[in-house]
Amino acid sequence: MVKITLLFFVTALAEITGCFLPWLWLKKGGSSWLLLPAATSLALFVWLLTLHPAASGRVYAAYGGVYVMTALIWLRVVDGVKLSHWDWFGGMVALSGMLIIVSGWGSK
Repeated sequence: MVKITLLFFVTALAEITGCFLPWLWLKKGGSSWLLLPAATSLALFVWLLTLHPAASGRVYAAYGGVYVMTALIWLRVVDGVKLSHWDWFGGMVALSGMLIIVSGWGSK
C-alpha cells in the first residue's frame, strides 16, 4: 500500500509539473523553453500510470484522491497560499477514498 501511494504521489507531481510549466509560459511570461520539460514531465506522468497493478479505471479513480492532496500541497509550497482547515479536511477525505479503493485491489 505504501509503495502504491508513493507511486501515486510521484505520478501527481509529474502531472502537476507538466501543467504548471506551460501555465508559467502563458500566464507569467515565462520562456517557451518551459514547454520541453513540460512535455517530458507529462510523458513521465503517462508512463508512471502504466506501472500501477490494477485496471486503468481503478487506477484513475484512486489516483484522483492523491492528485487532490498533492495539488493542495503544491498550492501551499509552490504558490505560497495558506491552506484552510477545509482544504486539509477535503484533501484527507479524497486521500481516504484512494486508500479505500486501493485496499480492494486484491479482492474480486
